[in-house]
Amino acid sequence: MAAAEGANTMSDETSAQSTCHRDGYEGKCVFCKIVHKEIDTELMYCDEELACFKDVKPGAPHHYLVIPNSHVGNCKSLKKEHIPLVEKMVEVGKKMLQQNNFTDLNDIRLGFHWPPFCSIAHLHLHVLAPASQMGFISRMFYRIDSYWFITAEQLLERLNSLPENS
Repeated sequence: MAAAEGANTMSDETSAQSTCHRDGYEGKCVFCKIVHKEIDTELMYCDEELACFKDVKPGAPHHYLVIPNSHVGNCKSLKKEHIPLVEKMVEVGKKMLQQNNFTDLNDIRLGFHWPPFCSIAHLHLHVLAPASQMGFISRMFYRIDSYWFITAEQLLERLNSLPENS
């Protein structure tokens, strides 16, 4: 799913918004444009490395996207060195759920679309909750153990299994 619209913001929104201008910009990428304020999107979270906002086509009552501020390709292009990035993306996703009064972290889905099933070629973690309230189409679109969606846990396992210089 793509970009974002109105989101709950952090109390420190001004500094969060201003820290999102970073290198690693891909001019045609909608997520890079969001981070660089070329597309008006309310950020729920932003630090030097990551930003988070609501998905414009939510698949669950809480559906957020966590993205790196610098352009990083899809999850299939990641290497072992990206493990800390993916772990931080998961941490931020869970934090955003908790800040938005969703505390049952056993009823969430965190994951990535696997190429060629990515709508935007900028790494983005889907944070969906409650997973138990996802509709039929969303359950298919964000289906665990499918050819088109990989959970954050599965991606981390895959990255951990790569040789050291991969």
